[in-house]
Amino acid sequence: MDLNKPVKSNPKALIPILVFLVLYLGLGLIFEYALHIEMGFYNIPIVVIFLIALLVACLQNKSLKLDQKMMVMAQGVGDKNIMIMILIFLVAGLFVGVTGRDSAEAVAYFLLSAAPSWLSVAILFIAACFVSIAMGTSVGTITLLTPIGIAVASTAGFNPALCIGAVMGGAMFGDNLSFISDTTIAACTTQGCEMKDKFRANFKIALPAAIAALVIILIFSINAGTGQIVIPDYNLLLLIPYVLVLVGGIAGLNVFLVLLVGIISGAIITLATGTCDAFTLLGNMGGGTSGMFETIMVTVLVSAMCGLIRAYGGFEALLNFIRKVFKGRRGGRFGIGLLVGAMDIATANNTVAIVMAGPIAKTIAEEYGISAKESASVLDTFSCIFQGIIPYGAQMLVAISIAVSLGVSVTAFDVIPFLFYPFMLAISSVIFIVAFAGRKKKNA
Repeated sequence: MDLNKPVKSNPKALIPILVFLVLYLGLGLIFEYALHIEMGFYNIPIVVIFLIALLVACLQNKSLKLDQKMMVMAQGVGDKNIMIMILIFLVAGLFVGVTGRDSAEAVAYFLLSAAPSWLSVAILFIAACFVSIAMGTSVGTITLLTPIGIAVASTAGFNPALCIGAVMGGAMFGDNLSFISDTTIAACTTQGCEMKDKFRANFKIALPAAIAALVIILIFSINAGTGQIVIPDYNLLLLIPYVLVLVGGIAGLNVFLVLLVGIISGAIITLATGTCDAFTLLGNMGGGTSGMFETIMVTVLVSAMCGLIRAYGGFEALLNFIRKVFKGRRGGRFGIGLLVGAMDIATANNTVAIVMAGPIAKTIAEEYGISAKESASVLDTFSCIFQGIIPYGAQMLVAISIAVSLGVSVTAFDVIPFLFYPFMLAISSVIFIVAFAGRKKKNA
């Protein structure tokens, strides 16, 4: 069965997506706020929820036999970009496993040691930006740097919510731009663009937002930060793999080659500096790749489900709605942004939101004359905006959990007013869309 064959609009084909959103969001809210289960959203087996949604999709459209539906799902999963995405996920996980947490902490301590204490919160933001770009994970960055942020707050006299907000903002900056971030990988592969092109398009939006956030942080820091921060020992050699990956990615080298260089250099430096032994390193490598398994399974299931929804006419129905509401290139960009934002609010996972919205976004981009790098940039940017603000996202829940475990009483709603970067990114994105919507499509 040909997935590219024109089909009639059929809103009922979107029911599997609705089933997933209702089950996942509904159970998440019950677990998190009714039953008060810690990390409630992330105790829900998302793979199981997607399997239920896929079963609903298989039960629809009785005009197709089960074998035909299997063929449609196979075509959806068998796309070249899906295979590339899965392989990059695995190699990126391997890189993170090799480099470990010591490298990230070295960045933060190096920067904190080079500045006066009143600049500490600004330094936390900058450190989080670099670490998340290098590691490709906002949650990992928050896990590593939040304890440092709490220490800065207690010793230098800052508001803990301000320090947590700075770490979270920097973490989302890097998550949006990193070449090994699962959001970047998903956005680029679903839209069919090079990572370097998406990075350049994204950077024009993210940099002004980061500068604005940094200025606001400095304003809030002027009358605080009088205490002296204790800096433990750190090893700057551990930064080399991150720098190599960052430079290689910006230079436009093949992502697999870049990650291979990072893995080899990271393994050599880790063993040479005695950070861990060979046996532990192998275990870390295995842990890094296995950490990507759930994301890979979600990618496979979403691809299969979207193949059926497209064949049933669900994509066409959604496009008809977007055509009525959003007009022109500005409308197309806003349509993509709000689509992935809605998915993120419902799933509390920006990677899943991008994987779900990606195929629809690509069709919108082609119809509205939006280049692949622009649609990938909008997908990633808007998913990070919403993920960086929602109080039940993994980023917020991890940060609050760490703060509470360290004896600091703070809630998500204490931190939200200090999430300067996501708010500035939203403003920068709107300005960019409005200002550049009239430009002609370029090859990407």
